[in-house]
Amino acid sequence: MLSVEQLARMLGLKFNDHRLIELALTHKSYHAENYERLEFLGDAVLDLIVSEKLYSSFPHANEGQLSRMRSEMVKKTTLASIGRQLALNDHVRLGEGELKSGGFNRDSILADLVESIIGALYLDQGLAVTGKFVERVFELKFSALSEDQGYKDPKSLLQEQIQESGSALPEYWIKSVSGEQHQQQFTVVCRLPDIDTEFIECDSSRRKAEQSAAASALDFLANH
Repeated sequence: MLSVEQLARMLGLKFNDHRLIELALTHKSYHAENYERLEFLGDAVLDLIVSEKLYSSFPHANEGQLSRMRSEMVKKTTLASIGRQLALNDHVRLGEGELKSGGFNRDSILADLVESIIGALYLDQGLAVTGKFVERVFELKFSALSEDQGYKDPKSLLQEQIQESGSALPEYWIKSVSGEQHQQQFTVVCRLPDIDTEFIECDSSRRKAEQSAAASALDFLANH
């Protein structure tokens, strides 16, 4: 296993405070002082960097389209893929139980590591350097994100994401219909069975309400 200084060089980084990258690679099963706070910070920093990149790269995309593309970029499976690309699974510090159970190759841990390193780099060297790092390591992900992919409707994107994770598919139903015949409002529920969470949206048609509820579910998954 490389030292944290060697790993930083392999990532093309030079930390002023080596303790930060060491902390960024420390799981809670290994030590009480771990990467969770850095992960929290890195999640927010990554959202900002990706949002700014998408804003400049897709000048004609509306808010919903940009949100869906961002969800694709920062979802757990994408981050885990980046973590493997950076060989972070070879360097995470895990407790004995997590190590034996294969935690070093678990998507959730790999995604956390990517965010914690981004948080550590932000604290060490600021937003500009962190932005360049994110653009470099996410380059292939950004280039593969075509406008057509980004413009898929939320229900399709949600179904793809759920299928990819192996979870139970979303469930939709009409909760209520109100208003006159020519001005009806449909309140629709989108439920994610595996996390027992519901998203409720109202619109002028069932289809629009379902799409809005699916978009809310995508935003929730991207941030949890």
